[in-house]
Amino acid sequence: MSYQGSCHCQEVRFEVDVDLAHPITCNCSYCQRRGSILAFAPASSFSLQSGEGKLTEYRFNTKNIQHLFCSVCGMESFARAKGPDGTPMVAINVRCLEGVDPYSLEPTRFDGRSR
Repeated sequence: MSYQGSCHCQEVRFEVDVDLAHPITCNCSYCQRRGSILAFAPASSFSLQSGEGKLTEYRFNTKNIQHLFCSVCGMESFARAKGPDGTPMVAINVRCLEGVDPYSLEPTRFDGRSR
């Protein structure tokens, strides 16, 4: 299904085709503090509509995930990385999607702390 999403101040806006049937929460040192619910989509299903110049990057640990957040409001609405098979992927913060009630989802807990 296609969704519109943005950061809090809406400087960064995007459109994504993503399946919300299997979102996750992660307990790694970063995700636990951030509290996002993540859904994953191939990069080809993601389109940044505005705000490329407002994005700031943060990488930690293995530095494989490009955490991107708005330099105006600080919200990370998505991140970029490669899937296990090398396919470019986008991790969407479901809380940043318009018209989605995050409490209606049943995310799977992912143990990122132990990896």
